[in-house]
Amino acid sequence: MTVAGDLNRRLLLQAPVESADGEGGVVRSYSDVCTLWAQVTPLNARSEVAADSLGASVRYRIVIRARDDVTTRHIFQDGDRVYRVLAARLSADRRFLEIDAEERED
Repeated sequence: MTVAGDLNRRLLLQAPVESADGEGGVVRSYSDVCTLWAQVTPLNARSEVAADSLGASVRYRIVIRARDDVTTRHIFQDGDRVYRVLAARLSADRRFLEIDAEERED
């Protein structure tokens, strides 16, 4: 069970912003939503080969105080690290949001 004192890392929550690229497509960037306290726990890692390039991904469990605006389109930033949100659900006591996230290294 998570308690507020377990949230010991400051993460920047960012939301996607899409703008036209002038050629019929879009360019995605991210804008800051807020900085918040979180607990970040690594779960597992795996390496993979895709299109002849090596890469790796690490799965994390991120816990923050409950909020209803985090979706799979959001990312969290921790310095140079970027965590992509894969799924989010409320904790059993509904006080926290438990997030499955992935950090990719290509």
